[in-house]
Formats: sequence, structure tokens, C-alpha cells
Amino acid sequence: MKIGIIGGGIAGLTTAIALQRLGLTTHVFDAAPRFEPVGAGLALAANAIKGFQRIGIAEEVIAEGNCLDGFHIFDEHGRLINRTDSRRISEKYGLDNFVIHRASLHRVLVNQLPGHNLHPNKRALSTTSTPTGITVHFQDGKQETFDHLLVSDGINSAIRKQLLPQSVTRYAGYTCWRAIIGNPGLDSIYASETWGKAGRVGWTPLKGNKIYWFACINARENDPNMKAMRVEDLQRHFQHYHAPIPALFRHTKSEELLWHDLHDLAPLPQFAFQNVLLLGDAGHATTPNMGQGACQAVEDAIVFADELKKDFDFNLAAKRFEARRMPRTHWITRQSRFLGEVAQSENQLYIKARNFALRHLPTWINDKQLEKIYSVDF
Repeated sequence: MKIGIIGGGIAGLTTAIALQRLGLTTHVFDAAPRFEPVGAGLALAANAIKGFQRIGIAEEVIAEGNCLDGFHIFDEHGRLINRTDSRRISEKYGLDNFVIHRASLHRVLVNQLPGHNLHPNKRALSTTSTPTGITVHFQDGKQETFDHLLVSDGINSAIRKQLLPQSVTRYAGYTCWRAIIGNPGLDSIYASETWGKAGRVGWTPLKGNKIYWFACINARENDPNMKAMRVEDLQRHFQHYHAPIPALFRHTKSEELLWHDLHDLAPLPQFAFQNVLLLGDAGHATTPNMGQGACQAVEDAIVFADELKKDFDFNLAAKRFEARRMPRTHWITRQSRFLGEVAQSENQLYIKARNFALRHLPTWINDKQLEKIYSVDF
């Protein structure tokens, strides 16, 4: 069984490792010149850690990250809106609120695979069906033919657009800056977000005495004013937010700053096609508000390997994968988009009501939501 994987991110690499555990060899093709992604921090919740445990690499992943005791939401004046105890949740559902630098996770995944099976600088443009498989056409003019193809090259996947021309990405309504900086002297074992009329700022400690922070502001898509903003502009925009937010911006160098608009993918009618399967953000890209983008990519890898080992029939496994994954990923996408709308509201009356409701939210409601997210079917 000759299987190609388009996209060397979390979904593609984790799937390659999961299939390797089944004795299958895959070749992973990525558009980047090297298998060294840019990025910032990301959260891995209990469902992702369970997936890594399933393929035997959880210890290596955990060694590269940081386990936090809780997650706090504040208003712009520093008053607590909501608090989640990650230690209690970890005891119930498995390791929760684990944060890691994306590059560190990527390095762990790459190290599990033979180097000669990783092919950088190979951007996939389209596919052609053959009597016995599928041919991939790359930007460099070359092509490769496989028995089967897994497509995990992100929200802007060209192959997905070929298969589903009607698939559309949706702007979330807000734009985002991120950075990883040296810790300027903050001592915290919690992740936190601050929600206010001017926007949202979150920060979390990472391993190696680093801090990951992000800032989201409501704006038009591709707004040139947002693109032109620098750290000093963010500092002025959020100058009335509580400590340590001004200090985070003050200690950030311009070259450490990443900026992009946030998008998700409108739920698709199918993931499985003849000899082709969409995985990760190529099939169900979500906004980052629930911290589930990477987690769902890991789940995809485990579930597909789970289905494939039943009979090693790719197309039957892909259909079963679609039946298992579509309801869950659609729900995650909808919930995450809604949460972003709640967090990014600029309506003062709504903000007041929202904060009051979150301060008095019964624990059992939060637990019920977490149980739905963290309970995996593998």
C-alpha cells in the first residue's frame, strides 16, 4: 500500500507515525523549504495527549512542554471573570492545559519518522485519478503516483478546493498578533485571557523561561491598518489593560511578532473521496478559541489508523473515518466560532451580562462541556 501524505504539519506527521505503527510506510510532502515550521505556542488538551499515548510518544511530547494548574479569564481591569482548575480536570479526564511551542512539538513528530520519507519544498497543486490510484502534481512540475492519498496541507489546501470547489474559508471578524518572548520576570503557573472592549489578550508561560502571548482585535479582513501595527501600537491600544499586559508588549521585539487574520472552514459535506481523504485543517479548520485545532488533528490521525487496521481497505476505512469524525469536528468548529464571538464582543451591555454570567457559571455546566471535548472514541 503506497500512501502519500500532503502536508507536514501536526495532522500529516501524526498520521504518518500512527500508520508506521501499523507497519505502513508513508511519504510526507510539504510546501516549506524545510520541515521547520514557524509558529508560536499551542495548547494540547487531554484528548490530544490520549492520542499521543495511543501511538507511544506522549512522554516525548510532555517532556518538551509545560503543564499548567489552571486557566483564568479576567476583565480589562484585572477582575476575575472565570477560573478553571486544570489539576481537577486532569484527574478526571487526563492531562489538561498542557502548552508547548509548536516548533518543539513538530521536532518530536519529525524525529519519529525516517528522514528519507520527508520531502520538503513540494507544494501540491492538484490530483488526477488513475485506474489504480491517484497522481499528485507539484508546483515544481513533477508528479508522484500513489495508491492512496491523505491531504492535510491546511485550510488553504489546493487539493481540497479541487475536490470541493464550493468549500469556503470564513473570516472570523478579528485579527491576531502572537509572539514568544523571554520571560520578563513573571511568575505564573496559569494560562490567562483578558476580555475587554478593546479586544482580547492572552498569555501563558512556556518551558525554557519563555512566555507566549496573543492579542486579538476586531477589524475588517485584510485591513491595512492592522497589518501596519507594530508592538508599540499594540501597547498603546491596550494601555488601559491590567498588568502584566503592557509589560508583555514592552518586552517584545518587532522581529518576534507574528500577525494574521483568523479564519475557519465552513463545515464540509464530506472528507472521503475515491483514494483520497482530508485530514486536519484541510478538512475542518477551526478558530483557536477552544484550543482544539491541533487536538482534532491528532484525533484524526488516531481514528484513521484505528479504522484502517480493521481490514486495511483504504476507501472503506476513509468512509468509516468520515462517519466518526464529521459530527465531532463540525461541532468543534461551530462552538469555537461562537466562543470567539462571545469573547470579542464590543457591546458594553453584553459584556457586562457576559461577565456576570461567567462569574456565576455552575461548575457542572463547565464540566459537561469539557467532558464532550475530552472524551475520545478510541
